[in-house]
Amino acid sequence: MISLSSKLHEECGVFGIFGDDVMKPASAAYYGLFALQHRGQESCGIAVSDMGVLKCRKDMGLVGEVFSDKDLEALNGHMAIGHVRYSTMGGSCVENCQPFLVRHSKGRLAIAHNGNLTNAEELRGELALDGAMFQTTTDSEVIAHIIARERTRCGSMEQAVANTVKRLKGAFSMLVMSPRKLIAVRDSLGFRPLVLGRLGNSYIFASETCALDAIGAQRIRDIEPGEIVVISAEGINSIRDNCSGVRKICIFEYIYFARPDSVIDGIEVHASRIKAGRLLAQQYPANADIVIGVPDSGLDAALGFSRASGIEYSVGFTRNNYVGRTFIKPEQSQRRASVDIKLNVLTPNIRGKKVVMVDDSIVRGSTTVNIIKALKKAGAKEVHVRISSPTIHWPCYFGTDIPTREELTSNHNSVDRLCRLIGADSLAFLKVESLCELIDSKEKTFCDACFTGNYPDRQG
Repeated sequence: MISLSSKLHEECGVFGIFGDDVMKPASAAYYGLFALQHRGQESCGIAVSDMGVLKCRKDMGLVGEVFSDKDLEALNGHMAIGHVRYSTMGGSCVENCQPFLVRHSKGRLAIAHNGNLTNAEELRGELALDGAMFQTTTDSEVIAHIIARERTRCGSMEQAVANTVKRLKGAFSMLVMSPRKLIAVRDSLGFRPLVLGRLGNSYIFASETCALDAIGAQRIRDIEPGEIVVISAEGINSIRDNCSGVRKICIFEYIYFARPDSVIDGIEVHASRIKAGRLLAQQYPANADIVIGVPDSGLDAALGFSRASGIEYSVGFTRNNYVGRTFIKPEQSQRRASVDIKLNVLTPNIRGKKVVMVDDSIVRGSTTVNIIKALKKAGAKEVHVRISSPTIHWPCYFGTDIPTREELTSNHNSVDRLCRLIGADSLAFLKVESLCELIDSKEKTFCDACFTGNYPDRQG
């Protein structure tokens, strides 16, 4: 059995809907969050506006564990926002579940946020000195406080949001719901994805298009970096004062985070991963009998490697997708046991074969060691590892759970030494110069700071 505990972790996912002509908003949010479950498995929540009254249901756990039919029946309203969470800023506890509801002098608002603010502590300190009281440790609550304060000083919720955005640094794709408006915001560099869709006369926002597909909605377009989109009974309005035309989407959305059936900023994720595998086969060929991928994001890249190399594609692992929450087990040994039953080698396909194993990344290296040991125990003659991303050297400050530089194995080992340490017969990573090809771009319209140390918000 193989542990996946040291893999990169997802960020968060958001979903919002205005209108109830085809589907009840709370139900649409439920199915949308189900489709976004891969982006966060720690907690989830849905908030609704019912004739101006905001209500919320949220808790620790998976979407199917938190919401019952009774819960959804009680969440009536003409609009809803939802959130699935993996904690990168703030701990894993029920207080940090989203959406957040905030009461202010002019009413209430709800917020759901994907990303990390790089100036969160500075803003929190300023707010605290001014008398603000915090109930969570998240930067999302910091944003909510600023919006609430701005709302008391201006004439509309969208103006309050626009004023707030000017104070924020870092990554924030977020949804803000007032009693009568649904507002979507994407930071000026577009670190995290956010898409606009439509179902009948209802408008939908989601982190990925797979959430639109889940409810039968049609994709209209991606929210532009820096754009604020406002939906109300009067229609839809776009505020582009903060749009610079620059795009710095996290490249790991294409390599690892997003579902392969999603389209992000107009690029098909599945196609990007196929290209990564094809490039790996061209850059670092291997003499092998079969190509396998590590579920889930390594599968498409493995298929691309197979097609480019002519080596047979095969299934190397079976995965148990029905393992529940691993983080709530009372004992560490039980957590480990739960994690270890997620992935198992399909021995008949491996025995006696020279194997190319394609995975999306190596962070600390322990996961890869365990996978190679399992493959060789199953009878693999050789294991040639190909990674569909470059070597990771730098932490992420924008919502991806990449550890400190000291914990990143590529900062302590050359590729050759790392190959020996993990027990592979050969090891190669995608060249960093190839990343543009993954999204058919001649320019670097993405953030690759975890590979290069060139953080977009520190340039210029």
